[in-house]
Amino acid sequence: MVVTKVIFRCLLLLAFFVSPLAQANAIDEILERGTLRVGIAEFVPWAMPAKRGGHVGHDVDLGIKIAKDMGVRAEFKAYEWKDIIPALEAGEVDMIAAGIVVTPQRALRITFTQSVALSGAGMATNTHMTRDIENLEQLNDPDIVIATITDTFTEGVARSIFDKAEIHSHGNKDDAEKEILEGRAHAYISSLPAVQFLVANNSDAIDLPLSDPLVGWAEALAVQKGEQQLLNFLNAWITAHKADRWLNSTREYWFESLEWTKDVKR
Repeated sequence: MVVTKVIFRCLLLLAFFVSPLAQANAIDEILERGTLRVGIAEFVPWAMPAKRGGHVGHDVDLGIKIAKDMGVRAEFKAYEWKDIIPALEAGEVDMIAAGIVVTPQRALRITFTQSVALSGAGMATNTHMTRDIENLEQLNDPDIVIATITDTFTEGVARSIFDKAEIHSHGNKDDAEKEILEGRAHAYISSLPAVQFLVANNSDAIDLPLSDPLVGWAEALAVQKGEQQLLNFLNAWITAHKADRWLNSTREYWFESLEWTKDVKR
């Protein structure tokens, strides 16, 4: 009986010391698999359906470049926004590259890299429905309907700034945009680039009342909690490509030009 107890304790100690070494990390799995699984969500201009199939956008370019620098191929998996963090937590993807806004609440569930860029929330308004509106305060009214997207940072902005208005939260951007375009919502709150692009393509129906963001934010990449080696690699990748201005030039292409619209599926 004494010998059995000693052996059992030795096995427990052996398991304690060996298990961290035996456990594969995300970097090893990615290199062995030969693919980097990247989670994206469709937002202009972060990720959009491409004419040739698949997706194009700022975060698609980031995923392709990161995979290339790792010596593997990028595999993109598109999700509705509400499903993308659960997908990372479940191990369906290795990282999120979806213009994800850094918040303390999200940091309890996932691990953020250092900031990739700064952006902000914007608002489009239905021209006909808001023709008598003269300031933002008038939009904060129970008779006003504001469309947004579920579980996004911009949903929080909408509910915080327009706490008296009726907020309609949609599972995807298409439904939210459809509501303002069809005149069922007075305003639509999303990322500033997304509303700018929507207004540019529908200037006869909607307007951009503010050129500056309602609220600013920091964007980052995200990995599963505990994946320190992958986090270290991505932070080094961001540092290197901020220094060589690859990140800046890529950001300028997607956020300060419309050259890419020729590649987007309508």
